[in-house]
Amino acid sequence: MPFSSLGISTHLVRGLEKEKYLKPYPIQEQTIPAILNKKDVLGIAQTGSGKTASYVLPILMNLDGKKTTKNRHVNVLVLVPTRELADQVKDVFKTFGFYLPYNVKTLAVFGGSSINPQMQALQNVNVLVATPGRLIELAKSNALHLDSISTLVLDEADKMLNLGFKDEMDEIFAMLPAKRQNLLFSATLSPDVQNIERLLLNDPEVFKVELVKTNLELIKQIAYSVEEEKRGPLLRYLIKKNEMKQVLVFASSRYQADLIADKLGKNDVNARSIHSKKSQGYRKETLTNFKAGNLTVLVTTDLLSRGIDIEFLPFIINYELPRSPKDFLHRIGRTGRAENPGTAFTFVMEDAQHHFKVIQKKMKQQVEFVDANDFDLHGF
Repeated sequence: MPFSSLGISTHLVRGLEKEKYLKPYPIQEQTIPAILNKKDVLGIAQTGSGKTASYVLPILMNLDGKKTTKNRHVNVLVLVPTRELADQVKDVFKTFGFYLPYNVKTLAVFGGSSINPQMQALQNVNVLVATPGRLIELAKSNALHLDSISTLVLDEADKMLNLGFKDEMDEIFAMLPAKRQNLLFSATLSPDVQNIERLLLNDPEVFKVELVKTNLELIKQIAYSVEEEKRGPLLRYLIKKNEMKQVLVFASSRYQADLIADKLGKNDVNARSIHSKKSQGYRKETLTNFKAGNLTVLVTTDLLSRGIDIEFLPFIINYELPRSPKDFLHRIGRTGRAENPGTAFTFVMEDAQHHFKVIQKKMKQQVEFVDANDFDLHGF
């Protein structure tokens, strides 16, 4: 099914072709016509399933040259949990907005950066992508007004609720006009998401695309039983043995992420860490270099597991296990995307053996286990 059959304009179809979007993903096929028809939509689909474009394209068409009625009154609000995702969504709007015959001004706002430049940039914005805390700051400063919002999008709603944004979102909802289109996208349909759905959506069309099984089939998984003191040498051994040029390493804490990256650097591996305590400028530069292939190893935490979207990432390493099986799936889901196979390595210490069995049970897949304690890691 071509994009043109979904009601996408010829301008955007040409843009899709130039950006190498060959055919719609299932979530795009299902949601785009409903959004074009101004319906409320609940879309359940994994990260990496194409859901950002599934709302960006019809929103751009629905704007159709519409200008804000007053200065600092935006038309479209997209709420996201992290700065990285805010930047990523903004870039998708700008990429496709370029091909339109009318101007659409998109801005991303988030904490961790100076608020004054964001205040100044809010002039005549059509689409605002925001994290909840910074949005409230801007609204309370009268730097923008939310009473002209025609479309509200909650992206990664499950992650936002897990990160404790509910009170902030309730405060934001109270500022919005009652009559608006609501689009809710989530990787899972948890009880929290269902509560938000009932609060926000008016007779929604619900679309659910299950991709976990398909993605897992594309991901080769190997788990290593390893003692704590051998994890560092094993990490360096795997990176060098597999001649990894681009690998995402997951740690359980900001401190551990910094420690891993520092140790890799001291062993001549090009590595940097990225987490919520790093400055926005550093995070953006580091992520850009990693995506461009100029950085071999990026060490991160679960907070950023959904803010890093790289279509052809070949390797993932779980240096430590996450707390939940759901987070494990999001981690390894960074690879095996867009029909490209990937490999996920997981380090499992003795006290984490039971937890990893629970993860495998939830995943409904047994992972190949290798005892790394017998490896000759001398020199690594």
